[in-house]
Amino acid sequence: MNIGIAGIGRMGSSIGARLMDVGHALTVWNRSQEKTRPLIEAGARGAASPAALVGASEIIITSLTNAGALDGVYRGPQGLLSGDAKGKLFIEMSTVPPQVQVALAEKVRAVGGAFVECPVGGSVIPARSGKLMGLVGADPADAARARPILDQICRRVLHAGPVGSGAVLKLAVNLPLMIYWQALGEQLALCADLDIDPAELLDFLSETSGAATILKQRMPIVVARLKNEKAPIVNFNLDGGIKDIRAMLEEGEHRGVDLPLLRQTLACYEEARGVVGGNDEVSNVAAYWRNRGQS
Repeated sequence: MNIGIAGIGRMGSSIGARLMDVGHALTVWNRSQEKTRPLIEAGARGAASPAALVGASEIIITSLTNAGALDGVYRGPQGLLSGDAKGKLFIEMSTVPPQVQVALAEKVRAVGGAFVECPVGGSVIPARSGKLMGLVGADPADAARARPILDQICRRVLHAGPVGSGAVLKLAVNLPLMIYWQALGEQLALCADLDIDPAELLDFLSETSGAATILKQRMPIVVARLKNEKAPIVNFNLDGGIKDIRAMLEEGEHRGVDLPLLRQTLACYEEARGVVGGNDEVSNVAAYWRNRGQS
């Protein structure tokens, strides 16, 4: 099948590599063309514009930073919807507020396209191996059309309801994880005076009942920061974490749901960003809080 991807960041490139592995022809576009080079060298084709991407593809996947980026890629000059979108299936995987997905679905349908939102749970490692968690919001017929592709990207797919439902579920999935990195930092701060190697301590904590399953995956990053070394990789940065927390709080306010732990977590993340910077790995919040106030 001819599949196009607009947005070749860490997730988009990993999903693209996975789709080529399982036999699909891939066309890619990114605002910064340099990021498309590894996939093109692996056999993908490059598109000169989002509109050209639509012309070359039966299914178009988008994985973009925020609502502003989505609007530009879909509706800008030479955007996705300026191409021949009739009959094409758009699978939108960005983490954005539900109302953004609902409004975008209306625009895609207005030009004859089909729209499925499927934000995903997981990072680059599960994306590369087809083990993401797919959170679908779509009409049933559109969800069924997208399912064969989603099953090749995800180890499990849940159809949560109409467009917008997937975004709500994605925010809910990410919420305890955002709180967890702060909780881990406070846990490590309590252990600060114990003479235990950080790697051994985190390995032990990862086996306890209070640990998040992601800790084992991110452990090398946190250990490096605890030892004041450069993190080996950035899976998801602090700016992205703060963006998601704000979206969760806005959705809670919209639904009349109070989220006091999340509000306090946002304040802690913003403090950490002021010191370590927004491009640092989000799990570095834990290391920051462990070392906070120490000279």
